[in-house]
This record gives sequence, structure tokens and C-alpha cells, in this order.
Amino acid sequence: MEYIIDACSGKSIDVSEGQKITIIDIEGGQVVDFFAECKGNPDEFLSTGVTIDCNESLRLSVGNHIYSNLYHPMFEVIYDEVKEHDLLHPCCRPEMYDFFYHNGMGHSNCLDNINHSLDEKRPIIHRVNIFMYTKINMDGSISVERPLSKAGDKIILKAEMDMRLGIAACSVSESNCNSGKCSSIKILVED
Repeated sequence: MEYIIDACSGKSIDVSEGQKITIIDIEGGQVVDFFAECKGNPDEFLSTGVTIDCNESLRLSVGNHIYSNLYHPMFEVIYDEVKEHDLLHPCCRPEMYDFFYHNGMGHSNCLDNINHSLDEKRPIIHRVNIFMYTKINMDGSISVERPLSKAGDKIILKAEMDMRLGIAACSVSESNCNSGKCSSIKILVED
């Protein structure tokens, strides 16, 4: 199955154990907020903190797993053309836009887009920011840089359980996060 997620929007996609999920940056420089919950048990969900803990790394590499809050592997990274994804930043949300840009009211955001796609009201969502480039400096400071992904670049994940995905094409156009503009993304789900 092929899915297009329009700029500044989200979509829910069901996947089964063993399926491959290919996330494609159509135009280049676009971040993908990628969340998942266990099918039939929304209390088990993707956790970036557990993922960092289990992989002992702030970065994802081929062969790494993305873990749930219960320390179960949810995905294996099996292919990656970009090799730079963010595990630190939360979903953009109205409060973030207010804090940084003073424009949160009515601003499209990934927290709402993922919640709406899953018909949920999670107060916080632990997601992987696919293609987002967060530079980690030696002094511990961080900065968001332009994504390294070019048009057509992709990452492929293998599902380790049956899940519901909540995926958003990130809505931040005010910074380097999405190269200063927002664009669509493509998702392929294959056996």
C-alpha cells in the first residue's frame, strides 16, 4: 500500500508484524513525526527514551531497534539513506509555537495531527523525528539544522509486532527543521 501524507497533516496506518514500512522524503528536507502503538493495547507505545536506553545511543543505525515503553522491540531499522534522525525533541504543538514564534493559536502541529489521526488525546507523544537533524555539540548544547535528506531519500523499518502508526508531515516552517518550508511525504507498507 502507498500513502501520501500532505504537508502539515497526519495519517493513521495499520501494520502487521513482519511488514516493511518505507518512509520517503518526496521533495527533500522534510521531517516526519513517526509514532506507533501496539494494536489492541494503546498503553504500549513507541518510546524514544527506551529506544535511547536500549540502543545506548542518541542516534539510530541500521540494525538498531525502536522500542516500546515496555522495552519490547517495535521496529528494526533495516535500511537508511540519511542516517540522521532525532530522538530528543517533542512533537511540535501550539505551546511550542507560542514559546519560540508567538504564533501558536490555530497553527497546524504534529501533536494534534497524530492525535486526530489516531482519534486520541495523548498529552504528549513519544515519536521519532525521521530525517530531523539535531546537531549535538561537545558542550551538551543542541541546535536544529537543515535536514540532510534529499528528494527521494528513504528509511525502511521492519515491524516487530502488529501496530497502529500515527505519522505526521511536520508543520514547522519557521526554522531550519523542515528547511524553512513544509512538504508531503510518502509511506509504503509491504509484506
